[in-house]
Amino acid sequence: MLKTLIDLLIPSRCAACGARGTPCCARCVETWGAPREVVRGPTAGLVRVFTLARYRGVGRRLLIAYKERGRRDLAPSLGRVLAEALAELPLPGLARAVASGERSAGAAAVPGERSVPGRPAARPVAGGQPSPKPICLVPAPSRPSAARVRGGPHIERLANAAASVLAARGIEAVVAPALELAGSARDAVGLGREQRMANLAGRLRFRAAGRPPPGTSIVILDDVITTGATAAACTRALAAEGFTVSAVLTLLAAG
Repeated sequence: MLKTLIDLLIPSRCAACGARGTPCCARCVETWGAPREVVRGPTAGLVRVFTLARYRGVGRRLLIAYKERGRRDLAPSLGRVLAEALAELPLPGLARAVASGERSAGAAAVPGERSVPGRPAARPVAGGQPSPKPICLVPAPSRPSAARVRGGPHIERLANAAASVLAARGIEAVVAPALELAGSARDAVGLGREQRMANLAGRLRFRAAGRPPPGTSIVILDDVITTGATAAACTRALAAEGFTVSAVLTLLAAG
């Protein structure tokens, strides 16, 4: 009731173009395309990385508004586009059609998929085909000081929004905040690839309390991929604990 009253008195405006009505209008949401694969030096041969748009224009304005200017009302919209992209990623046993909410019991596993020690095999369903694996979303962590300014971990908020959309459409998804970044890490803005890697070394750590559940396809979520240093560091931190990352998904790609 209160939200409805506020919306009547102060209607939402699109964070990108200022149109009245919603935090992200129908026109601006079209900036997000289908996931396309990008390759960066640190991730080459380590993990596949997918992104939805370039770091410019509408996408950049939406992300900056959400991340730096307090537009937390963008989380549902951004979470939805991430959920739609996740349903299209080449993950083991995942149905591709999120819009219909259907799940494909006969979906094939990704060629060359590596097994994780201690992970149980996919459960069989009728016809002898494995059932789809649940998706486990691992948010890329922020520095504690940055998270405080942003009202909490902003990528984890998007991961929770995406998981809710997937669950509503019949795709099982969980969020596992399995990584943390030490407060001594520098702001990565303006750092080159080698500087970013050095900045993360020994500062990006596994959180046992956020351990991914067994039997899931792990996807690391982040807002932007620049040099690939963060994606690679997150993947290696999980691998050191015996987890295989199926993919990395970001909203935007810079560079």
